[in-house]
Formats: sequence, structure tokens, C-alpha cells
Amino acid sequence: MIDKLKNFLSIGPVFAYFFRIFRKDKEGKYPHSFNLKMMHGINKISIVMFIICLIIMVTRCATR
Repeated sequence: MIDKLKNFLSIGPVFAYFFRIFRKDKEGKYPHSFNLKMMHGINKISIVMFIICLIIMVTRCATR
């Protein structure tokens, strides 16, 4: 039961996705369709915007 819960709450694959999305696939392990490339491009933009917003919110909170 605990092993199933530990596996369910594992966030390792999430970080693996973030590292994979920001680097080029040199080995050819993942498919290269146009739709997949566009999806990864949109995800990159949204991740960068989220980080910028977090930085702005933290600086505003710290300066007040």
C-alpha cells in the first residue's frame, strides 16, 4: 500500500519532462511530429512566463 502511494506521489517524471523539453533530442528516442513540436514550444513559453511572474510577485512582496 505504501509503495503504491509512494509511486503515485512521485514527481520524478515531472522534472524529467521539464529537463527533456528544454534540450534537444540527440538520440532520437522521442517522436518528431509537427504537433508535438508545437506543443513543446507552447509549454516552453508558458513555463518561462510562469517563472517571470513568480519573480515579479516575489520582488513586489519583498519591496512592500
